[in-house]
Amino acid sequence: MATVSLTPKLKAKLKELPKEPGVYFHKNRDGEVIYVGKAAILRNRVRQYFQSPERKDAKTRALVAEIDDTDWIVVDTEMDALFLESEMIKRYMPKWNILLRDDKTVSYVRIDMKSEVPYVSMTRNPEDDGAEYYGPYYGKVAIQRALRILRRVFPYYDKPYNGRKTLNTDLGLTPGIEIGKMAARDYKRNLRKMISYLKGNRKKLLRDIEKQMYEAAANDEYEKAAEYRNQLFGLKGMGTKIVFSDKEFLDISSDQALGDLQEILGLEKPPVRIEGYDISHQSGKNVVGSMVCFINGAADRTKYRRFKLHKQQNNDPESMHEVLARRLHHLKDWGRPDLIVLDGSVGQLSAVRVELAEAGVPVIGRDKSGDHSRNARVRIVIPEGTEDYRMVELALDSHIAKLIARIDDESHRFAIQYHTLLKRKDALK
Repeated sequence: MATVSLTPKLKAKLKELPKEPGVYFHKNRDGEVIYVGKAAILRNRVRQYFQSPERKDAKTRALVAEIDDTDWIVVDTEMDALFLESEMIKRYMPKWNILLRDDKTVSYVRIDMKSEVPYVSMTRNPEDDGAEYYGPYYGKVAIQRALRILRRVFPYYDKPYNGRKTLNTDLGLTPGIEIGKMAARDYKRNLRKMISYLKGNRKKLLRDIEKQMYEAAANDEYEKAAEYRNQLFGLKGMGTKIVFSDKEFLDISSDQALGDLQEILGLEKPPVRIEGYDISHQSGKNVVGSMVCFINGAADRTKYRRFKLHKQQNNDPESMHEVLARRLHHLKDWGRPDLIVLDGSVGQLSAVRVELAEAGVPVIGRDKSGDHSRNARVRIVIPEGTEDYRMVELALDSHIAKLIARIDDESHRFAIQYHTLLKRKDALK
């Protein structure tokens, strides 16, 4: 594996990198911070910058060429890293974050604290409307998941307050002002705590809540003390993984995964456009197929397609054949895939491999042997010759396994979503 030439100082730093989550700071020769990023595992992420330069685009190589030193801040959780990264980018305004970020992936958290009953929402376009905006966050999926976790500790409204009880009230995801569970002023106080967390002040927030808990207990306000205790335990226990968005800028794992796919499949070039397919039905009823599309390792939902199958049957290989036959009729107007990933093994592959080979479209299957869980091992089935197949089990933490899993999970989700929609329509007839 080719590597970048490193200074002795940088080599020493790379050996010291911890395996914890955190935020890293790339610096140039003048000590100026030129790029800030977050990582679930600092050691893995930072070292990736200096490996396989031939697999990186020109802008990324230009960034790497400027890096003379790197520093980092270790945090407790991936969620802490997500919020700290945003604050550090605002503090340093690194030139490469500005030059290379895709504005379409930028999200902000909006909270109008001047409102009597504020609500929390997300937007791409901050306005001068008196509300407070937190961010930018690079990766919508990651911040959405983080907000869902925070909501368990600091319940909030995600829509304008109308005084009506909802399912979220029963689930404890709102402060329950509408049922008298909490006063509006106490709700705002809790929101300010969440805002403190958004700003990366986790340690100070924990100290403040602990102090409030002891003060409430000393004043015999045991119900309030219990509330503070629950917030404290909730924050300390937030070790939940945050899956950083696959659209996150400089996701080198995507680049490396595409290169690995090219190598393992013997392709002429990295597969830029990868399509994933799955079938969903219930005992042969409401049989549908899904097509999802990933460009350069990132989902492109504008290119998704769904199929209501003409032949309603409990036969996944035959159904997959119909879906792919219909797809091949649209090679010109939909675009040509560089690789197709099927949710299925030899049966599904056997049903489509001849037509795909004639069209010159490579195909692999993901064999889950009935295990559709998110932690299912990643085994791919590769056609060889005219009839043979090769099974390859990928390491779960490998870049290629993560990419295949993302594609397969998304095709599975999209198929189930369409099947459920048709089933509900049938129930209403």
